Amino acid sequence: MERFGLDSKDRLRASALLLILLFQVTERVAGASSLYPLVVSTWPFLEAVERAWSAANNGYSAVDSVVEGCSACEELRCDGTVGPGGSPDENGETTIDAMVMDGVTMEVGAVAAMRYIKDGIKAARLVMRHTGHTLLVGEKASAFSISMGLPGPTDLSSPESIEKWNKWKENNCQPNFWKNVVPANSCGPYHSNGLLLAAETTCLGDGPRRAVELRSNHFGLHSHDTISMAVIDKFGHIAVGTSTNGATFKIPGRVGDGPIAGSSAYVDSDIGACGATGDGDIMMRFLPCYQVVESMRLGMMPKDAAKDAISRIARKFPDFVGAIFAVNKNGTHAGACHGWTFQYSVRSPEMHSAKYICFVVGQQIDNITNLMKSLHNSLKKGE
Repeated sequence: MERFGLDSKDRLRASALLLILLFQVTERVAGASSLYPLVVSTWPFLEAVERAWSAANNGYSAVDSVVEGCSACEELRCDGTVGPGGSPDENGETTIDAMVMDGVTMEVGAVAAMRYIKDGIKAARLVMRHTGHTLLVGEKASAFSISMGLPGPTDLSSPESIEKWNKWKENNCQPNFWKNVVPANSCGPYHSNGLLLAAETTCLGDGPRRAVELRSNHFGLHSHDTISMAVIDKFGHIAVGTSTNGATFKIPGRVGDGPIAGSSAYVDSDIGACGATGDGDIMMRFLPCYQVVESMRLGMMPKDAAKDAISRIARKFPDFVGAIFAVNKNGTHAGACHGWTFQYSVRSPEMHSAKYICFVVGQQIDNITNLMKSLHNSLKKGE
Protein backbone atom coordinates (compact mmCIF):
# COMPACT_ATOMS: atom_id res chain seq x y z
CA MET A 1 0.00 0.00 0.00
CA GLU A 2 2.92 2.34 0.77
CA ARG A 3 3.98 1.99 -2.85
CA PHE A 4 0.83 3.91 -3.84
CA GLY A 5 1.24 6.53 -1.16
CA LEU A 6 -1.63 5.38 1.05
CA ASP A 7 -1.65 6.31 4.70
CA SER A 8 -2.85 3.97 7.43
CA LYS A 9 -6.48 5.14 7.21
CA ASP A 10 -6.53 4.67 3.43
CA ARG A 11 -4.99 1.23 3.82
CA LEU A 12 -7.69 0.34 6.34
CA ARG A 13 -10.44 1.54 4.02
CA ALA A 14 -8.94 -0.37 1.10
CA SER A 15 -8.67 -3.54 3.14
CA ALA A 16 -12.28 -3.19 4.28
CA LEU A 17 -13.41 -2.67 0.69
CA LEU A 18 -11.55 -5.78 -0.45
CA LEU A 19 -13.17 -7.80 2.32
CA ILE A 20 -16.62 -6.55 1.31
CA LEU A 21 -16.01 -7.42 -2.33
CA LEU A 22 -14.70 -10.85 -1.36
CA PHE A 23 -17.77 -11.46 0.81
CA GLN A 24 -20.11 -10.43 -2.02
CA VAL A 25 -18.43 -12.73 -4.51
CA THR A 26 -18.46 -15.61 -2.02
CA GLU A 27 -22.11 -14.96 -1.25
CA ARG A 28 -23.00 -15.04 -4.95
CA VAL A 29 -21.19 -18.32 -5.48
CA ALA A 30 -22.84 -19.83 -2.42
CA GLY A 31 -26.21 -18.55 -3.59
CA ALA A 32 -25.75 -20.13 -6.99
CA SER A 33 -24.70 -23.45 -5.49
CA SER A 34 -27.81 -23.50 -3.32
CA LEU A 35 -29.96 -23.39 -6.48
CA TYR A 36 -28.04 -25.92 -8.52
CA PRO A 37 -27.88 -28.63 -9.55
CA LEU A 38 -31.55 -28.94 -10.42
CA VAL A 39 -33.27 -31.80 -12.25
CA VAL A 40 -36.83 -31.75 -13.62
CA SER A 41 -38.40 -34.69 -15.45
CA THR A 42 -41.74 -35.85 -16.79
CA TRP A 43 -43.53 -38.45 -14.65
CA PRO A 44 -42.58 -39.87 -11.23
CA PHE A 45 -39.39 -41.48 -12.57
CA LEU A 46 -37.68 -40.73 -9.25
CA GLU A 47 -34.73 -43.13 -9.63
CA ALA A 48 -33.81 -41.57 -12.95
CA VAL A 49 -34.03 -38.09 -11.44
CA GLU A 50 -31.83 -39.13 -8.52
CA ARG A 51 -29.26 -40.60 -10.93
CA ALA A 52 -29.12 -37.38 -12.92
CA TRP A 53 -28.96 -35.18 -9.82
CA SER A 54 -26.18 -37.27 -8.27
CA ALA A 55 -24.14 -36.99 -11.48
CA ALA A 56 -24.60 -33.22 -11.65
CA ASN A 57 -23.85 -32.86 -7.94
CA ASN A 58 -20.60 -34.76 -8.48
CA GLY A 59 -19.49 -32.31 -11.15
CA TYR A 60 -20.81 -33.89 -14.36
CA SER A 61 -21.85 -31.50 -17.11
CA ALA A 62 -25.54 -30.89 -17.75
CA VAL A 63 -25.36 -32.99 -20.93
CA ASP A 64 -23.67 -35.95 -19.26
CA SER A 65 -26.02 -35.72 -16.27
CA VAL A 66 -29.14 -35.81 -18.41
CA VAL A 67 -27.70 -38.82 -20.26
CA GLU A 68 -27.14 -40.53 -16.91
CA GLY A 69 -30.75 -39.87 -15.89
CA CYS A 70 -32.35 -41.02 -19.13
CA SER A 71 -30.06 -44.06 -19.23
CA ALA A 72 -31.34 -45.05 -15.80
CA CYS A 73 -34.89 -44.95 -17.11
CA GLU A 74 -33.92 -47.04 -20.13
CA GLU A 75 -32.31 -49.62 -17.84
CA LEU A 76 -35.35 -49.65 -15.54
CA ARG A 77 -37.73 -49.78 -18.51
CA CYS A 78 -39.77 -47.02 -16.88
CA ASP A 79 -43.49 -47.84 -17.21
CA GLY A 80 -42.60 -50.14 -20.11
CA THR A 81 -42.53 -47.07 -22.37
CA VAL A 82 -38.82 -46.21 -22.11
CA GLY A 83 -35.96 -48.44 -23.21
CA PRO A 84 -36.19 -52.00 -24.55
CA GLY A 85 -38.96 -54.49 -23.91
CA GLY A 86 -42.04 -52.33 -24.42
CA SER A 87 -44.40 -50.63 -26.90
CA PRO A 88 -44.35 -53.14 -29.76
CA ASP A 89 -45.18 -51.82 -33.22
CA GLU A 90 -47.58 -53.55 -35.62
CA ASN A 91 -44.92 -56.16 -36.36
CA GLY A 92 -44.26 -56.82 -32.66
CA GLU A 93 -40.90 -55.03 -32.71
CA THR A 94 -39.68 -52.46 -30.20
CA THR A 95 -37.69 -49.50 -31.52
CA ILE A 96 -36.12 -46.50 -29.79
CA ASP A 97 -36.36 -42.72 -30.20
CA ALA A 98 -34.06 -40.42 -28.18
CA MET A 99 -32.64 -36.92 -28.20
CA VAL A 100 -30.16 -34.76 -26.27
CA MET A 101 -29.67 -30.99 -26.55
CA ASP A 102 -26.97 -28.72 -25.13
CA GLY A 103 -28.41 -25.36 -24.07
CA VAL A 104 -25.03 -23.63 -24.25
CA THR A 105 -23.97 -24.61 -27.78
CA MET A 106 -27.52 -25.38 -29.05
CA GLU A 107 -26.16 -28.68 -30.46
CA VAL A 108 -28.61 -31.56 -30.82
CA GLY A 109 -28.10 -35.28 -31.30
CA ALA A 110 -30.98 -37.67 -31.91
CA VAL A 111 -31.90 -41.14 -33.13
CA ALA A 112 -35.29 -42.32 -34.35
CA ALA A 113 -36.93 -45.68 -35.14
CA MET A 114 -33.62 -47.22 -34.07
CA ARG A 115 -33.57 -51.02 -34.08
CA TYR A 116 -31.42 -53.45 -32.09
CA ILE A 117 -29.76 -50.82 -29.81
CA LYS A 118 -31.08 -50.43 -26.26
CA ASP A 119 -29.03 -47.33 -25.27
CA GLY A 120 -31.04 -44.64 -27.03
CA ILE A 121 -29.84 -41.58 -25.15
CA LYS A 122 -26.19 -42.61 -25.39
CA ALA A 123 -26.61 -43.10 -29.13
CA ALA A 124 -28.08 -39.59 -29.35
CA ARG A 125 -25.07 -38.16 -27.52
CA LEU A 126 -22.75 -39.95 -29.96
CA VAL A 127 -24.59 -38.31 -32.87
CA MET A 128 -24.13 -34.90 -31.24
CA ARG A 129 -20.46 -35.36 -30.37
CA HIS A 130 -19.14 -37.24 -33.37
CA THR A 131 -21.15 -36.06 -36.38
CA GLY A 132 -22.20 -32.81 -37.99
CA HIS A 133 -25.77 -34.13 -38.15
CA THR A 134 -28.72 -33.76 -35.82
CA LEU A 135 -30.76 -36.93 -36.44
CA LEU A 136 -29.99 -40.47 -37.60
CA VAL A 137 -32.77 -43.01 -38.20
CA GLY A 138 -33.54 -46.71 -38.53
CA GLU A 139 -30.94 -49.38 -39.13
CA LYS A 140 -28.35 -46.81 -40.20
CA ALA A 141 -28.61 -45.26 -36.74
CA SER A 142 -28.09 -48.75 -35.31
CA ALA A 143 -25.02 -49.38 -37.47
CA PHE A 144 -23.56 -46.00 -36.47
CA SER A 145 -24.11 -46.70 -32.77
CA ILE A 146 -22.45 -50.11 -32.97
CA SER A 147 -19.51 -48.64 -34.88
CA MET A 148 -19.08 -46.08 -32.07
CA GLY A 149 -18.92 -48.79 -29.40
CA LEU A 150 -22.47 -49.30 -28.13
CA PRO A 151 -23.50 -52.94 -27.59
CA GLY A 152 -25.64 -54.57 -30.27
CA PRO A 153 -27.38 -55.84 -32.22
CA THR A 154 -29.87 -56.84 -29.51
CA ASP A 155 -33.48 -58.00 -29.72
CA LEU A 156 -35.39 -55.19 -28.01
CA SER A 157 -38.55 -57.23 -27.52
CA SER A 158 -39.49 -58.90 -24.23
CA PRO A 159 -41.92 -61.65 -23.21
CA GLU A 160 -44.27 -58.91 -21.98
CA SER A 161 -44.17 -56.95 -25.24
CA ILE A 162 -44.71 -60.09 -27.32
CA GLU A 163 -47.64 -61.14 -25.13
CA LYS A 164 -49.19 -57.68 -25.50
CA TRP A 165 -48.72 -57.86 -29.28
CA ASN A 166 -50.28 -61.34 -29.52
CA LYS A 167 -53.35 -60.21 -27.58
CA TRP A 168 -53.68 -57.22 -29.88
CA LYS A 169 -53.52 -59.48 -32.93
CA GLU A 170 -56.21 -61.70 -31.42
CA ASN A 171 -58.37 -58.59 -31.12
CA ASN A 172 -58.15 -58.01 -34.90
CA CYS A 173 -55.35 -55.46 -34.42
CA GLN A 174 -57.65 -52.99 -32.67
CA PRO A 175 -57.11 -50.20 -31.86
CA ASN A 176 -54.61 -49.05 -34.45
CA PHE A 177 -53.38 -45.88 -36.12
CA TRP A 178 -54.86 -46.39 -39.58
CA LYS A 179 -57.68 -44.22 -40.91
CA ASN A 180 -59.68 -44.03 -44.14
CA VAL A 181 -58.64 -47.56 -45.12
CA VAL A 182 -60.23 -50.88 -45.92
CA PRO A 183 -60.71 -53.48 -44.64
CA ALA A 184 -61.76 -51.95 -41.34
CA ASN A 185 -61.56 -53.86 -38.05
CA SER A 186 -58.91 -56.22 -39.31
CA CYS A 187 -55.13 -56.68 -39.36
CA GLY A 188 -54.79 -55.64 -42.98
CA PRO A 189 -53.11 -55.32 -45.38
CA TYR A 190 -54.85 -51.98 -45.78
CA HIS A 191 -55.78 -49.92 -48.81
CA SER A 192 -57.22 -46.46 -49.19
CA ASN A 193 -61.00 -46.34 -49.10
CA GLY A 194 -60.92 -43.57 -51.68
CA LEU A 195 -62.48 -41.01 -49.35
CA LEU A 196 -60.77 -37.86 -48.18
CA LEU A 197 -61.01 -37.07 -44.49
CA ALA A 198 -61.18 -33.37 -45.29
CA ALA A 199 -64.35 -33.96 -47.32
CA GLU A 200 -65.85 -36.13 -44.54
CA THR A 201 -65.25 -33.61 -41.77
CA THR A 202 -66.49 -30.73 -43.90
CA CYS A 203 -69.80 -32.53 -44.48
CA LEU A 204 -70.10 -33.59 -40.85
CA GLY A 205 -69.15 -30.16 -39.56
CA ASP A 206 -66.86 -31.61 -36.91
CA GLY A 207 -63.55 -30.18 -38.09
CA PRO A 208 -60.44 -31.65 -36.46
CA ARG A 209 -62.29 -32.75 -33.31
CA ARG A 210 -63.64 -35.93 -34.94
CA ALA A 211 -60.19 -36.96 -36.13
CA VAL A 212 -58.81 -36.65 -32.61
CA GLU A 213 -61.70 -38.60 -31.05
CA LEU A 214 -60.64 -41.57 -33.18
CA ARG A 215 -57.25 -41.46 -31.40
CA SER A 216 -58.51 -41.13 -27.83
CA ASN A 217 -58.14 -44.80 -26.87
CA HIS A 218 -54.50 -44.99 -27.99
CA PHE A 219 -52.97 -42.82 -25.31
CA GLY A 220 -52.49 -43.26 -21.60
CA LEU A 221 -49.77 -43.52 -19.00
CA HIS A 222 -48.84 -47.09 -19.96
CA SER A 223 -49.47 -47.04 -23.72
CA HIS A 224 -47.41 -44.07 -24.82
CA ASP A 225 -44.96 -42.10 -22.78
CA THR A 226 -41.63 -40.31 -22.83
CA ILE A 227 -39.04 -39.41 -20.24
CA SER A 228 -38.17 -35.80 -20.96
CA MET A 229 -35.59 -34.38 -18.57
CA ALA A 230 -33.86 -31.06 -17.95
CA VAL A 231 -30.70 -30.63 -15.87
CA ILE A 232 -29.11 -27.42 -14.65
CA ASP A 233 -25.56 -28.23 -13.57
CA LYS A 234 -23.42 -26.50 -10.93
CA PHE A 235 -22.31 -23.88 -13.44
CA GLY A 236 -25.86 -22.97 -14.46
CA HIS A 237 -25.56 -24.71 -17.82
CA ILE A 238 -28.73 -26.47 -18.96
CA ALA A 239 -29.32 -29.54 -21.11
CA VAL A 240 -32.36 -31.64 -21.98
CA GLY A 241 -32.77 -35.24 -23.01
CA THR A 242 -35.57 -37.60 -24.02
CA SER A 243 -36.02 -41.33 -24.54
CA THR A 244 -39.03 -43.44 -25.52
CA ASN A 245 -39.98 -46.61 -27.32
CA GLY A 246 -42.91 -44.78 -28.86
CA ALA A 247 -46.59 -45.42 -29.28
CA THR A 248 -47.83 -48.96 -28.73
CA PHE A 249 -48.89 -50.69 -31.98
CA LYS A 250 -47.57 -47.82 -34.10
CA ILE A 251 -47.18 -48.31 -37.84
CA PRO A 252 -43.58 -49.47 -38.45
CA GLY A 253 -41.36 -46.55 -39.37
CA ARG A 254 -43.37 -44.06 -37.32
CA VAL A 255 -41.32 -41.37 -35.55
CA GLY A 256 -42.97 -39.40 -32.76
CA ASP A 257 -41.96 -36.18 -31.09
CA GLY A 258 -39.33 -37.81 -28.84
CA PRO A 259 -36.32 -37.11 -31.08
CA ILE A 260 -37.62 -33.75 -32.37
CA ALA A 261 -35.94 -30.72 -30.80
CA GLY A 262 -38.56 -28.11 -29.95
CA SER A 263 -41.32 -30.67 -29.52
CA SER A 264 -40.44 -33.23 -26.82
CA ALA A 265 -37.81 -30.90 -25.31
CA TYR A 266 -35.95 -27.67 -25.94
CA VAL A 267 -33.38 -25.60 -24.08
CA ASP A 268 -31.47 -22.35 -24.17
CA SER A 269 -29.19 -21.85 -21.17
CA ASP A 270 -29.79 -18.10 -21.35
CA ILE A 271 -33.51 -18.67 -20.80
CA GLY A 272 -34.53 -22.11 -19.53
CA ALA A 273 -35.88 -25.47 -20.68
CA CYS A 274 -39.01 -27.46 -21.40
CA GLY A 275 -39.99 -31.14 -21.56
CA ALA A 276 -43.14 -32.69 -23.00
CA THR A 277 -45.00 -35.99 -23.11
CA GLY A 278 -48.22 -37.24 -24.66
CA ASP A 279 -49.63 -37.65 -28.15
CA GLY A 280 -46.46 -36.85 -30.05
CA ASP A 281 -48.10 -37.00 -33.48
CA ILE A 282 -50.30 -34.07 -32.45
CA MET A 283 -47.82 -32.20 -30.26
CA MET A 284 -44.98 -32.16 -32.79
CA ARG A 285 -47.15 -30.08 -35.11
CA PHE A 286 -46.96 -27.23 -32.60
CA LEU A 287 -43.35 -27.47 -31.29
CA PRO A 288 -44.66 -26.75 -27.78
CA CYS A 289 -41.31 -26.76 -26.02
CA TYR A 290 -39.82 -24.28 -28.45
CA GLN A 291 -42.91 -22.16 -27.80
CA VAL A 292 -42.40 -22.42 -24.03
CA VAL A 293 -38.76 -21.31 -24.14
CA GLU A 294 -39.52 -18.43 -26.50
CA SER A 295 -42.43 -17.33 -24.29
CA MET A 296 -40.09 -17.28 -21.29
CA ARG A 297 -37.61 -15.28 -23.38
CA LEU A 298 -40.35 -12.68 -23.84
CA GLY A 299 -40.89 -12.49 -20.08
CA MET A 300 -43.49 -15.15 -19.28
CA MET A 301 -43.07 -17.13 -16.08
CA PRO A 302 -42.80 -20.93 -16.52
CA LYS A 303 -46.34 -21.53 -15.27
CA ASP A 304 -47.87 -19.16 -17.81
CA ALA A 305 -45.60 -20.32 -20.64
CA ALA A 306 -46.55 -23.97 -20.06
CA LYS A 307 -50.28 -23.21 -19.91
CA ASP A 308 -50.07 -21.09 -23.04
CA ALA A 309 -48.32 -23.81 -25.06
CA ILE A 310 -50.83 -26.47 -23.99
CA SER A 311 -53.81 -24.20 -24.70
CA ARG A 312 -52.56 -23.52 -28.24
CA ILE A 313 -52.81 -27.25 -28.98
CA ALA A 314 -56.11 -27.73 -27.13
CA ARG A 315 -57.79 -25.00 -29.15
CA LYS A 316 -57.16 -26.96 -32.35
CA PHE A 317 -57.39 -30.49 -30.92
CA PRO A 318 -59.70 -30.39 -27.86
CA ASP A 319 -59.35 -34.12 -27.17
CA PHE A 320 -55.59 -34.44 -27.40
CA VAL A 321 -53.63 -35.85 -24.47
CA GLY A 322 -50.40 -34.20 -23.41
CA ALA A 323 -48.38 -32.36 -20.78
CA ILE A 324 -45.44 -30.00 -20.39
CA PHE A 325 -43.02 -28.89 -17.70
CA ALA A 326 -41.14 -25.60 -17.91
CA VAL A 327 -38.14 -24.41 -15.91
CA ASN A 328 -36.32 -21.10 -16.22
CA LYS A 329 -32.61 -20.46 -15.69
CA ASN A 330 -33.30 -19.38 -12.10
CA GLY A 331 -34.78 -22.79 -11.26
CA THR A 332 -38.44 -21.78 -11.14
CA HIS A 333 -40.50 -24.65 -12.55
CA ALA A 334 -44.13 -25.40 -13.37
CA GLY A 335 -46.29 -27.75 -15.41
CA ALA A 336 -49.49 -27.90 -17.43
CA CYS A 337 -51.52 -30.75 -18.92
CA HIS A 338 -54.59 -31.57 -20.97
CA GLY A 339 -56.65 -34.73 -21.10
CA TRP A 340 -55.01 -36.67 -18.28
CA THR A 341 -53.46 -36.43 -14.82
CA PHE A 342 -49.81 -35.45 -15.16
CA GLN A 343 -46.90 -35.73 -12.74
CA TYR A 344 -43.41 -34.31 -13.04
CA SER A 345 -40.42 -34.92 -10.77
CA VAL A 346 -37.96 -32.48 -9.23
CA ARG A 347 -34.68 -32.68 -7.30
CA SER A 348 -32.75 -29.69 -5.97
CA PRO A 349 -30.02 -29.15 -3.33
CA GLU A 350 -32.43 -28.26 -0.53
CA MET A 351 -34.36 -31.50 -1.03
CA HIS A 352 -33.32 -34.77 0.63
CA SER A 353 -34.71 -36.77 -2.29
CA ALA A 354 -36.66 -36.33 -5.51
CA LYS A 355 -40.38 -35.61 -5.28
CA TYR A 356 -43.15 -35.37 -7.82
CA ILE A 357 -45.82 -32.77 -8.40
CA CYS A 358 -49.24 -33.70 -9.78
CA PHE A 359 -51.51 -31.80 -12.14
CA VAL A 360 -55.15 -32.62 -12.90
CA VAL A 361 -55.92 -30.70 -16.09
CA GLY A 362 -54.53 -27.38 -15.03
CA GLN A 363 -54.72 -27.83 -11.27
CA GLN A 364 -51.51 -28.34 -9.29
CA ILE A 365 -51.60 -31.06 -6.62
CA ASP A 366 -48.54 -31.21 -4.36
CA ASN A 367 -49.10 -34.57 -2.70
CA ILE A 368 -50.95 -37.83 -3.14
CA THR A 369 -53.53 -37.14 -0.42
CA ASN A 370 -54.65 -33.93 -2.05
CA LEU A 371 -54.59 -35.68 -5.43
CA MET A 372 -57.05 -38.33 -4.20
CA LYS A 373 -59.29 -35.64 -2.70
CA SER A 374 -59.26 -33.75 -5.99
CA LEU A 375 -60.14 -36.87 -8.01
CA HIS A 376 -62.92 -37.73 -5.51
CA ASN A 377 -64.39 -34.24 -5.83
CA SER A 378 -64.19 -34.45 -9.61
CA LEU A 379 -66.08 -37.76 -9.58
CA LYS A 380 -68.76 -36.32 -7.27
CA LYS A 381 -69.30 -33.40 -9.64
CA GLY A 382 -69.75 -35.83 -12.50
CA GLU A 383 -72.46 -37.84 -10.74
